[in-house]
Amino acid sequence: MPNSITSKPVFLADDTIAQPELEALSEWMLAGNRLTKAEQTLAFEEEFSDWMGSRHAIFTNSGSSSNLLMIYALKEAGRLRNNKAIAAAVSWVTTVSPLMQFGFDVSLCDCDPVNLGLDLNHLEHLCKTEDPSVLILVHVLGHANRLPEIQAICDRYGVLLLEDSCEALGSTSGGKKLGSHGLAGSFSFYYGHHISTIEGGMVVTDDDDLNQVMLSLRSHGWSRDLSQERREEFTRAHDIDAFRNLYTFYYPGFNLRSTDLQAFIGRSQLKKLDGIVEAREKNFELYKSKLPDFFCQDGPTETLSSFAYGTFVQNRLEVFDHLKAHQIECRPLICGNIGRHPFWTRAHGACDLPNADKVHDFGIYLPNHHNLTDDDVTRVAETFSSIARPFEAS
Repeated sequence: MPNSITSKPVFLADDTIAQPELEALSEWMLAGNRLTKAEQTLAFEEEFSDWMGSRHAIFTNSGSSSNLLMIYALKEAGRLRNNKAIAAAVSWVTTVSPLMQFGFDVSLCDCDPVNLGLDLNHLEHLCKTEDPSVLILVHVLGHANRLPEIQAICDRYGVLLLEDSCEALGSTSGGKKLGSHGLAGSFSFYYGHHISTIEGGMVVTDDDDLNQVMLSLRSHGWSRDLSQERREEFTRAHDIDAFRNLYTFYYPGFNLRSTDLQAFIGRSQLKKLDGIVEAREKNFELYKSKLPDFFCQDGPTETLSSFAYGTFVQNRLEVFDHLKAHQIECRPLICGNIGRHPFWTRAHGACDLPNADKVHDFGIYLPNHHNLTDDDVTRVAETFSSIARPFEAS
C-alpha cells in the first residue's frame, strides 16, 4: 500500500491551465489588449466550431449559462408547442433548473443501467404520456447515450433534442462529436473540466436562426452581435433609427458573455485538446484493467474523452475516508438522482427511479485527467480496491 505521507496527492483536476499558458496570458494582458468580449472571443468561437464540426459556436460565461441559453432560445424562437420537457435524472442542477425557472413542466427520465445516459423504455413512456416539446440529455462522464434510438424516439413524438455535453468534450459516436447530434449542445470550461477558461462554456448548433437568437439573448437582447441581414431586418420591422440602434432590445436577454481574457486561454487550451482526449481515454482503459471486479460504464462511444472513472461500491463512505487518508480525491457520481435533491423535492416531492437511485446511493468516481501518470492511476486503483466492496444488486 502506498504511504499516504510520502505519496503526492491525486486530485480530481490538477494544473488544467499550465504555467506557460498563464505567462503568455500575462504578456498579452500587459500589452494593453482589450479584456472584455472582442476579437479573441470571435476567434475562439470560430476555432471551436471548426474543431467540433459545427456551423456555430457561442462562448458563454459557464456551462450552466450555456444550458440556460439554449433552452430559453427555443422559447424565444417559437420552437416549442408547449411548456413540457424531459431531463435526465442523472444530471446536474443547472441541466434541470433552467427548465424550472422558465416555467416548464419537467419530467425526469431514469438512466440506462450501462451507459448511465437515458433509459430508452422510460424515455418512450414519458414521450407517449407527457407529450413534451424538448428533451435535454447528459452524456455522463463522457460516455455516449444511444443517440440513434433516442433521436428516433424524438422524431416519433416531435421532441427537440438538446445535449448537455459538459462532461463529454471530445467524445464521439456515430462519427460525430457528442454535442453535435441534437439541435444544440452545451459545454463547460470550468477549471475541473477537460479544458478550462477558468469559468466559461460554449453552445454549438447547426441551426442558423437559433444561433442568431442565442447571440442576442447572450448580450442583453440587442442586435450588435447579429448578422448584418438580421440587424437590418429588426431595424426595419421596428422603425429603429441610427441613434437608438445600439440600445434597442429585441429579446428579454441576459448578460451571459465571457471575456477576451478567458477566450485567450481557451484558444491555447484548444491547441492541446486532442492530446487531452487521448490521455483521458488511455487512463480509463488502465482503470478498467485494474478494477475487473467493479462496474465499468460502457456505451456506443467511439472515442471516449473520459471525464472520470465511475463505478459502484457498497461501502462508499468508508472508501471516501480511506482514499482521503491516502490523499486521493473522489466524489459522488455526478450528483446521483437529481430527483432526490432538495431543490427538486420541495417542488415535486421525491422522484424514485431505480437506476438513478442506484447511482445516487452507490455511485462514486475516481480521478481522471491528462496529467495523471500510469503510476498515479495504478495507485488510485490499488488503494480503492484494497477496501471497496463491489455493489451487488439484490
